[in-house]
Amino acid sequence: MRIACLGGGPAGLYFAISMKLRDPSHEVTVIERNRADDTFGWGVVLSDETLANLAANDPISAAVIKDNFAYWDDIALHVRGQRILSSGHGFCGIGRKTLLILLQARAKELGVDLRFETEVASAEDYRHAYDVVVAADGLNSKTRMLYADAFQPDIDQRLCQFVWLGTHQTFNDAFTFIFEETEHGWVWAHAYQFDDNTATFIVECAQDTFDKWGFGDKSQADTIAICQDIFRDHLGGHALMTNANHIRGSAWLRFPRVLCERWHHENVVLLGDAAATAHFSIGSGTKLALESAVALADLLHQEPKRETAFARYQEERRLEVLRLQSAARNSLEWFETVERYFDLDPVQLNYSMLTRSQRISHENLRDRDKAWLEGAERWFMTQAGATRDAPLRPPMFAPFQLRGMALKNRIVVSPMAQYKAVDGCPTDWHLIHYGERAKGGAGLVYTEMTCVSAEGRITPGCPGLYAPEHEAAWARLTAFVHGETDARICCQIGHSGRKGSTQLGWERMDAPLASGNWDVLSASAIPWSPENPTPREITRPEMDTIRDEFAASAAMAARAGFDMIELHAAHGYLVSSFLSPVSNIRTDDYGGSPENRLRWPLEVFAAMRNTWPDDRPMSVRISAHDWVGDAGLTPQDAVQIAQAFKSAGADLIDVSAGQTSIDAKPVYGRMFQTPFSDRIRNEAGISTMAVGNIYEADHANSILMAGRADLVAIGRPHLADPYWTLREATRIGDRAAPDWPLPYLAGRDQAWRLADRDAEAIRA
Repeated sequence: MRIACLGGGPAGLYFAISMKLRDPSHEVTVIERNRADDTFGWGVVLSDETLANLAANDPISAAVIKDNFAYWDDIALHVRGQRILSSGHGFCGIGRKTLLILLQARAKELGVDLRFETEVASAEDYRHAYDVVVAADGLNSKTRMLYADAFQPDIDQRLCQFVWLGTHQTFNDAFTFIFEETEHGWVWAHAYQFDDNTATFIVECAQDTFDKWGFGDKSQADTIAICQDIFRDHLGGHALMTNANHIRGSAWLRFPRVLCERWHHENVVLLGDAAATAHFSIGSGTKLALESAVALADLLHQEPKRETAFARYQEERRLEVLRLQSAARNSLEWFETVERYFDLDPVQLNYSMLTRSQRISHENLRDRDKAWLEGAERWFMTQAGATRDAPLRPPMFAPFQLRGMALKNRIVVSPMAQYKAVDGCPTDWHLIHYGERAKGGAGLVYTEMTCVSAEGRITPGCPGLYAPEHEAAWARLTAFVHGETDARICCQIGHSGRKGSTQLGWERMDAPLASGNWDVLSASAIPWSPENPTPREITRPEMDTIRDEFAASAAMAARAGFDMIELHAAHGYLVSSFLSPVSNIRTDDYGGSPENRLRWPLEVFAAMRNTWPDDRPMSVRISAHDWVGDAGLTPQDAVQIAQAFKSAGADLIDVSAGQTSIDAKPVYGRMFQTPFSDRIRNEAGISTMAVGNIYEADHANSILMAGRADLVAIGRPHLADPYWTLREATRIGDRAAPDWPLPYLAGRDQAWRLADRDAEAIRA
């Protein structure tokens, strides 16, 4: 097979090596415009996993590369004069120039034809002369641009500006992150050693700070002088250096996230940054390139048909790339918004930084550096009001206070519709359902949406608080929760709006009743779907009536003994329909601007707050994203909404998303709504509750410890297991729980013994 590799970086060289290893008869040519010893980067970082993969592919080059690595185990955070160090992370770095020289030597040894200082022609010119053309021509791939219609690249230019520098201050004991507040805003550095006397030093800042410094108009020398001054306390008298002298003017960049829909066209295939990029903050770009090179070589060797090899390569590697790009996106977005976190205590800031990509979990940190994590957990408990002699427990078991309501822990049973009420009245089903979950260890139990009127119900099976018998039934339930458990209980109060008069959840969700439908209303006369009836646009007198119904339900909830109430202003129900521009097209004082759309929801909240006892907390559930693009609510809008409810007296924002339009295109995943909670908490300055695909103690603990929320709501797992909290505590080794009901202590002891036995077997 005759193969041309366009580009002599790590991707192209390692692919050439891998092909020659599989069949020395292949004619492999690497074409590179630069000289053999040119390089325009500093160091690269690889993980132990990647090193193992290299060793399996080519033990000879892996051994030589390993001999040239600088190793470190620690991550250091410098902020506001403090240095926080955590261990057990396992990094290794090597100079990009050194890596290239080693790969070049191995390629020559195997008979690869290396052509340096050769201008790379169009891939179209090579395509007819070679069997396979591998486009490893980097971030600004000409090949990708040439065949853009075939490759369909998606290039997302990210927000921060960065410049890649080096220094002889080696930072040889840790991968180091330095955050400095300057007269023009925060500037930070990613620094790591890659040989005995040199370190990479990437300087980064937000666009606003970049503009205020005028970096775009400054020479490289001026940029370096300013950065040296900003980081002078960390450079030990050493200078910052650039090896990008070929670039005229500013060497600052904004990172482009690249992902191609297709990775091959005819006999041309993309490799490395030409196909996909991963942000430098997780150090995976070279990893992706090298591992993709191995995969492509394997498949070309195994598959007799080139087209089949290319298809498998794209299918297999694209999935891995998407995983890494997801982690990289989380990481780069953390740095893009890092200024919102500088009010956090440095301990919490450090934890947030360590877990930013979601690849490192709470218990994984315990494995890496148990002493540091336990110190952080002790800090969290102390901040939560626990005494110094209290047993050390993970964040999910730290207490929490909202007004006069004290919670024993941070785990909440989400509001989940049961559809078992009769004429709006909760039944014994609700008593058993909520009673069991209150016994299960959670600190707070939410009811499903409880409606303010018969017409405000979602379905005929939804409960209400609009009749004396409803109040009595709920009072019976709260009496059980308070008499038999130490959980607290919250009543979520709402009105269905245009999503009302529909079938039970296990029938046809959101579909109209087969018979017996009632009239529905909304902010505007827009049906939920083509199948649903067009609602009446609510009138001002109706707004007054329903506002007063909300207040009456709040008064009933107080008499029924609830510890907390929540206004349901999410998921497209009546109050939510005012907030979203997708469902509110009114032209009066209650439509148009965000302030107008907030007007009636705030009236409803104020009426409830005035009725609700002052010593009991009140929350608001909002949809922080409509998932319909710029036409709907965005996370930025959600911050404004949260601030408005905070000013009105809300104690907590329950941060959900979506369910406001059938056109929504949500992006699902683990903890997928937590970033909205994070943003609202740290920008609006109000306590939040995170919800959405949270199903492990690790999730809850990382969310809380990083300051992304103050409470964590667990939904579907609590449907499957009322005792989720107790079981998760058992699984992670927490033995301080006083939460088990006394009649269940024998079961607790057995569960603990079995869990300890399983943990011991794993350690063995």
